[in-house]
Amino acid sequence: MAGEAWVRTSRDGAGLMLAAGGRWQLSASSALDAELGRLDLANVRQARFDLSALESLDTAGAWLLYRTQRRLEQNGAAVEITGAAPQNAALLQRMAPRERRSLLRPQISPLRLLVERVGAAAITQAYEGRDLLNFFGLVCVTAARVLVQPGRVRFTSVAAHIEQVGFNAMPIVGLLSFLIGIVLAYQGADQLRAFGAEIYTVNLLGVSVLREIGVLLTAILIAGRSGSAFTAEIGTMKVNEEVDAMQTLGLDVTEVLVLPRLLAVIIALPLLVFFADMAALAGGALMSTVALGFALPQFINQLHIAIHFSSYWTGLLKAPVFAMLIGLVGCYEGLKVEGGAESVGRMTTKAVVVSIFLVIVADAIFSILFSWLHV
Repeated sequence: MAGEAWVRTSRDGAGLMLAAGGRWQLSASSALDAELGRLDLANVRQARFDLSALESLDTAGAWLLYRTQRRLEQNGAAVEITGAAPQNAALLQRMAPRERRSLLRPQISPLRLLVERVGAAAITQAYEGRDLLNFFGLVCVTAARVLVQPGRVRFTSVAAHIEQVGFNAMPIVGLLSFLIGIVLAYQGADQLRAFGAEIYTVNLLGVSVLREIGVLLTAILIAGRSGSAFTAEIGTMKVNEEVDAMQTLGLDVTEVLVLPRLLAVIIALPLLVFFADMAALAGGALMSTVALGFALPQFINQLHIAIHFSSYWTGLLKAPVFAMLIGLVGCYEGLKVEGGAESVGRMTTKAVVVSIFLVIVADAIFSILFSWLHV
């Protein structure tokens, strides 16, 4: 009968020829198992399996062939398989135990594997940087179009996001900045006391807060708080196919979802930085007055001597750049979400890590630039 599983064998001294054909499937496995079990495999030194006549093969049939092959190999025979269709050959390969399959792989030194992983990661990050730069270009083009037609700006959405990013973040930003000011004042005075220069604690506090700590701390907090929220919100919309529905309706996703969030964080972050600076200086003033014995007028006078207007604007100038990076990365990773909730969580975590990394890199570039300009 056409399609019925069959097996034929022939012996030529120490050689064995095994031809298999038909449909080697579960339904025929009992008969095939009995027939293969009756084979005389003794004194076989060379075996050849001809599978060119196989019409189909499932895991049950593949296991019977593999078991026969293993019996021959254990008896010292060399086995050659010919005529197998690609899908049948792949299925037979999968029958091999994991430890045996691993022996077939070329041995690669751990150092080479490490170099390969580093190289692959570098290439992946280069592609990520290219895609993020492309996304930045798309946002710039969309922003230019909106500037030509200001009526397209969604002011209600911008105001709502300013409240979320700015106003709702004030408690945590203010509290942490206040505590950081206390810590800087106490630690600075503790180190300067050995030189009898406790008064310069105010200089240390003012310069470090206004130039670096205030803006950097605030940007990191907003990256973890609002940048992740952008990714989660847009990612959830993608999972629920709301983004696809918007595109079907002819709406520009960048204009509707990205620009309001980006504009909101660019407006809110400089205001939060100013608030964080004042909170940190207030914490430092409290510690200097209560624990270090400075009078408040003395603290204010020394602060006035220590800082200049450049100390303030060099810190505040970084805020819009940091805000742009945080908003871009948050929205970009949200639009990359695919699949389900697992992808949303993974991209949200990635958005926070990438945002903080880019903020610190940008801060380092600003520091080098200001040093070169003697600012």
